[in-house]
Amino acid sequence: MLPHVTNWFWVQRFAIIETGTGIFVPQKIYRPYTEADQKRYIADCELKPIIYFFSSNPYEYGVTLEDAIRSKHKDLQDKDEPMFVGCGPSVSIRIEWPGYRPWTKQIPTNDFKTPKGPITRAKLAKNLANCIKRFIEWAARQPMETNADRRWKVGPKHIKVEDLILVSLHHVSKGSWQPQLRLRRPLPDPPVHRSRVVAAGTSMIL
Repeated sequence: MLPHVTNWFWVQRFAIIETGTGIFVPQKIYRPYTEADQKRYIADCELKPIIYFFSSNPYEYGVTLEDAIRSKHKDLQDKDEPMFVGCGPSVSIRIEWPGYRPWTKQIPTNDFKTPKGPITRAKLAKNLANCIKRFIEWAARQPMETNADRRWKVGPKHIKVEDLILVSLHHVSKGSWQPQLRLRRPLPDPPVHRSRVVAAGTSMIL
């Protein structure tokens, strides 16, 4: 198993959690389509360390997307630390949400304030939160894949930005990063299809 894949699952297993749930969004880890590109953009690259979003009061892994969008960063540790130092002008954010097509969006790595410099951890959290908000707005208009777990459906009446916590950001291939997310609330019970209810009722009558 490649080190960045091991690190992805390490976060899920060992994250310190005090609020919300320990339910992580079960994303596939992004990788380029062809074996040649996987070698070129993953195996032959030096992937950067995980970027964490630690909260204090209480200490735990993750900040809510709701707070990040509103720039409420008082509990975000090392919020002014510069990110993506020495990287290009932008990176691709990959989201592999269960039941939906892969989604990607570019975000800037620099803050264009004066003087210009790398974005901070706080600014990155806000950019990622807005990115995930855009994904949810897009996915809410898309049909889920056949046989997808409907509990992971996103949209106004389903999983929303307010339901998510940003835990970490992982360098998954050259130029591509993927956020690790967990839920603030438990998943709903799986829906019961009408055909199953009718079948169950029929078997009881028989």
